[in-house]
Amino acid sequence: MATKKPPRRTAERILEVTLDLFNRFGEPNVSTTLISAELGISPGNLYYHYPAKDELINSLFARFERELLDLLAAADNVTNVEDAWLFFHMLYELIWKHRFLYRDLNDLLSKNRRLEMHFQTVLTQKGLAMRNVLAGLQHGGALKMDAREAAPTANAMVVLLSYWLSFEYVRDPRNALEPAQAGAALMRGAFHVLSLLLPYLEPESREHLFALANKYQ
Repeated sequence: MATKKPPRRTAERILEVTLDLFNRFGEPNVSTTLISAELGISPGNLYYHYPAKDELINSLFARFERELLDLLAAADNVTNVEDAWLFFHMLYELIWKHRFLYRDLNDLLSKNRRLEMHFQTVLTQKGLAMRNVLAGLQHGGALKMDAREAAPTANAMVVLLSYWLSFEYVRDPRNALEPAQAGAALMRGAFHVLSLLLPYLEPESREHLFALANKYQ
């Protein structure tokens, strides 16, 4: 006789529903009253687990930060364009999963001191990962770049990673961050980050990048 799976803990259910609502409507537009109504629990039950809205935001960000730092470690394994394409797709998938952070990033940082401090770490780690990607591609023979060009290129890659979804949202506020748009948005983001490397890629790697982009269009 199969045993029933234990019910999800209330605290975890609250985070899952909150993440979905934040992603759908944007964090500023979601109240704790809406969250408790969506869950079918009393506001008191919600406050028992998360006494303030910032507690929900901080918990979601902490989960995102753990996943992101684990994923950024994979930058050490990038040695060719195909590796880089997969790496950036995985990064954008994680960013998409927590897209409310990126759509409302500046607003969140202005209101939440914990996020303000921790996002500095996120930016630093992204920059280090981008430099590792450039070094790996150069070591693998896919790219030639003067050492003086690496830092500004890595910084530009971080900017695109951090603000690409904001750009998508500005282009089409009503539809850009809907789930149906995920595949196209992630592909465009990955390609535009890697397109920064076009002047430095070896001809074969450059053509391979265009082929990968065309395959997913």
